Amino acid sequence: MSLRNCRNVKVLEVSPVGQSKAAGEFFELKLEYPDWDGWKPGQFVMIRPVDWELDLLWGRPFSICSADGESVTLFIQNVGRGTSRIARLQPGDTVAMWGPLGNSFAMEPETPTLLLAGGIGIAPFRGYVESHPHPENLQLFLAHRMPLECYPFATLSQKVEGQCIIEEKPEDLDAIINTMRKLIQEYADKGGLILSCGPTPFMKTVQCFAKEFGARAQVSLENRMACGVGACLGCVTKDGEGHHVQVCTKGPVFWADKVEL
Repeated sequence: MSLRNCRNVKVLEVSPVGQSKAAGEFFELKLEYPDWDGWKPGQFVMIRPVDWELDLLWGRPFSICSADGESVTLFIQNVGRGTSRIARLQPGDTVAMWGPLGNSFAMEPETPTLLLAGGIGIAPFRGYVESHPHPENLQLFLAHRMPLECYPFATLSQKVEGQCIIEEKPEDLDAIINTMRKLIQEYADKGGLILSCGPTPFMKTVQCFAKEFGARAQVSLENRMACGVGACLGCVTKDGEGHHVQVCTKGPVFWADKVEL
């Protein structure tokens, strides 16, 4: 990544999304577009508000939810010190942003493609759906714990076939796993493509069923990151041959049979 890809940009808007137990737990952060040469769904950015100074040293990684040449939108869940501070940003505040980082999801316009999202893992699929030339070939499944309106599911399900299950009790988890197994088998049988993003247990389930049915599947990992450019080695995982690789530069998207989870 060149220095050209690191920019100070202005906050355009911070918008709460849905209703959950904690006010402002989910929100969209809209930033100035930083004159990128381009980006692809599945890539991410690192952001660090300039007023953090040395209080919070490292930036925070977020999937690019969408970008339209005028703004970049990030879909964020408030889960810690960094994201809670980001949620309090105001229009006009300045944020250092570097990216787009990492690789992207495979896109095969004529191939039936299944999008599997676990909670906040739905974020990169908004951009994927918006940029796909044949959204009629896409199907989305969302497994979530917070109310459905906390996620951009309604917007996406207007463009692609969508299905969701909320996890509120133990039997709901069984329903999620059984549905994922059925869908992955279906797409494996018809030579489809499976793309997934979510927490590690969700990714392990995708990987397990992809191996069982011989499905072509990609997983987007959510490892903790500090630099985003491969220098700090804080996000390493193991590839299919047991070698350590940086998720930020070699991923975050991996073929399911080429990474250890």
